[in-house]
Amino acid sequence: MNNNNALLSASEFYEVPFHDCDPMQVVWHGNYARYLELARCKLLRLFNYDYNDMYDSGYMWPIIDMRIKYVGATVFTQQIKIEAFLKEYEQRLKIDYIISDAQTGKKLTKATTTQVAVCMQSKEMQFESPAVLLTKIAKVL
Repeated sequence: MNNNNALLSASEFYEVPFHDCDPMQVVWHGNYARYLELARCKLLRLFNYDYNDMYDSGYMWPIIDMRIKYVGATVFTQQIKIEAFLKEYEQRLKIDYIISDAQTGKKLTKATTTQVAVCMQSKEMQFESPAVLLTKIAKVL
């Protein structure tokens, strides 16, 4: 995963709580979607288009594809860094992620999500990102 060509990036730090883990004190795989959400929200706030802003603009942005590759175990009390990298925005929001150990930098997880705009009124998927998103991103790029 090459993040050198990311348009914007954001990162979030998180300490793995006990309730995120299985009996072996390893993070249960389903919790990674929440971890990605932490960094994704921080990234969206960089251009003022977090989920409340999406709603106010008349569009919802469902995730239509999510891919995760688990490289190493994440465990109870571990401090992790979750990085989000905006890769595409003109037809869809494509975001790459890297989760790593906050102290050592060891890569633990790689992921990608893809979201598309859906008009809340008509419920129709948009084949291009709405002007409101393009305008907001243009202000920070």
